[in-house]
Amino acid sequence: MRKYVLSSILVFPLLLSFSHAAQSWSVDTGSQPLLFSSEEGGTSSYLGVDIADVTSERLSNLKLKEEKGVEVTMVDQDAPAGKAGIKEHDVILTMNGSSVDSAAQLRRMIHETPAGRLVAFGLSRDGQPMTVKVQLADRHNEFAMVGPKVKDLHIEIPEMHMPEIDMPSFNMVVVSSSARSGLTVENITPQLGEFFGVKNGNGVLVRAVDKGSRAEKAGFRAGDVIVRVNDQSVHDTSDFTHAVHSRDGGAVSVGVIREKKEQNLNLTLPDRKDSGEMFQEESLNNLKAQIQPYMEMAVQQQTSAEELRKVCQAQKQIRQQTERARDRMRVQQEELKKQLEQMRRQWGRNSADI
Repeated sequence: MRKYVLSSILVFPLLLSFSHAAQSWSVDTGSQPLLFSSEEGGTSSYLGVDIADVTSERLSNLKLKEEKGVEVTMVDQDAPAGKAGIKEHDVILTMNGSSVDSAAQLRRMIHETPAGRLVAFGLSRDGQPMTVKVQLADRHNEFAMVGPKVKDLHIEIPEMHMPEIDMPSFNMVVVSSSARSGLTVENITPQLGEFFGVKNGNGVLVRAVDKGSRAEKAGFRAGDVIVRVNDQSVHDTSDFTHAVHSRDGGAVSVGVIREKKEQNLNLTLPDRKDSGEMFQEESLNNLKAQIQPYMEMAVQQQTSAEELRKVCQAQKQIRQQTERARDRMRVQQEELKKQLEQMRRQWGRNSADI
């Protein structure tokens, strides 16, 4: 009987299928063992049988001459009674020499006897008298591994953390090319400024130097960072363009950072009238260069917006599925507790009497 109950409890959780793979079972192993006992007092001695009063209708089947003793109706083969050889339909007539007249009397005698005590039962088996010695067990030890208390059963519903959406960032680089100076420059970021040794990213990076230009003759190199033209600070390409085109010929002192050290280069500029056509072409090229990043950014934004819409939609679906899974798990948890409670009550009715 006890094997059947143990197997039932071990197999029972398989009857419920949890939809989420992350669920876990947490049982308080420090709690008291689950005992389904009908005893209200006395010791926790355990024999491992169910019993019933002998009635006049059973006398013939039990081969008894008079209506006395109690009939064994079930034997737990793993309990002391089964190990000692007591069988179903044996009739217990005496315990330690004292007459047994009813099932209630035998229950009381068992409960009044300490666990571990060796007792002698006088039996009638198929009308033949016999004596069987049994060492009573402790019910708590017998059922310590049956299972946890229902109230100590916990089903942990894992937390579902939705990933954060990283909004795409766009770094726009404005490139300016000056035919008047022979320099192609671009804006730099604070991070690049730190790399080149420029504070706060102020200045423009020399991207290219035209061969044979005035800038090449002045000693400019690709990778220089222009931070000053004469006494005017240069923060971006617009500052540099204004500083170069505001001079009508002559030379300007240009402060550059090279290998994280500042030095001055003298750049000779042509007269403005000689560079009119070059200025128009240069302005057109600069306009194209300034528009190009915006066009590229617009394409990137359109693509990223579509990707972001898909990510948001997927996140919404995942969140809805997560909530449905959590709701199912809560319902299944409550159903499991109810069925375990029903099993506990059924066990209380069907377990060995004493």
